[in-house]
Amino acid sequence: MSYVPPADLTTRMIDAGQKKVLLPARDTVIRAIMAGGILALAAAFAITVTTQTGQPLAGALLFPCGFVLLYLMGFDLLTGVFTLTPLALLDRRPGVTFGGVMRTWGLVFLGNLIGAIIVAVLMAIYVTYGFSTEPSPVGQAIGEIGHGRTVGYAEHGAAGMLTLFVRGVLCNWMVSTGVVAAMMSDSVTGKVIAMWLPIMLFFYMGFEHSIVNMFLFPSGLMLGADFTLGDYLVWNEIPTVLGNLVGGLVFVGLPMYLTHRRREPVAPAGTPDAPAASRPAPAPRPAEPALARTADAAPAGA
Repeated sequence: MSYVPPADLTTRMIDAGQKKVLLPARDTVIRAIMAGGILALAAAFAITVTTQTGQPLAGALLFPCGFVLLYLMGFDLLTGVFTLTPLALLDRRPGVTFGGVMRTWGLVFLGNLIGAIIVAVLMAIYVTYGFSTEPSPVGQAIGEIGHGRTVGYAEHGAAGMLTLFVRGVLCNWMVSTGVVAAMMSDSVTGKVIAMWLPIMLFFYMGFEHSIVNMFLFPSGLMLGADFTLGDYLVWNEIPTVLGNLVGGLVFVGLPMYLTHRRREPVAPAGTPDAPAASRPAPAPRPAEPALARTADAAPAGA
């Protein structure tokens, strides 16, 4: 497995951020829809495994399969875009503006939401036989997650809101580590291993991921869970998005950029590696007598 050192890795991060900002709106939305849908299916898979086995660790071990697939296919999650696109702005890459970064965030958010809701509708149909029966045990588990992660936080007031925000920060610290870690290797095996570890950690620890929640909470609402759309927005999605932004940018993007961004070294004047402009000009040679120059130019033996 090839390894990409931190300086080269940071350049790749900046390049990726620039490409995402300059991507046409249609492509950005389509890629985001696919990413939201695949991640939602992975969440449904992990909850199914956990419900059927009674082992949360089993679900956490398998959840990263969706994350790995969507990133290998070049699709985009808001959490990764939060981390990469500001670096291209800081680096003053051509064509990258603050407005462009905001546009990209908005389009990816919209696409992720559409993809997650599509899967939420499909899964609600799946676990209720087309809404003709009560939700299956998996459907009930999804509804309970939605209740516990909205009303459960609200019961603690400001302390609950702080906890929710911190869980969002910790989540994208790990998720963005997975995004960046995938760039550390040029082999598929290396990318998969590097992504798998931090994603498994975040899921098992119960951190808050804004895109996963775009699936869980609409699913819960459709399956009759005891919370409202307002509960979901105020006591989960909005604080989670803000926490994800802080976690990815502050704990992954900026540390890499500030400490590993490649800068051209400036060698001290007079050293062999110094640029030509920084080296002292050679002293002019003293003029030689005309007779000496003539003798030097004559053929040997003359």
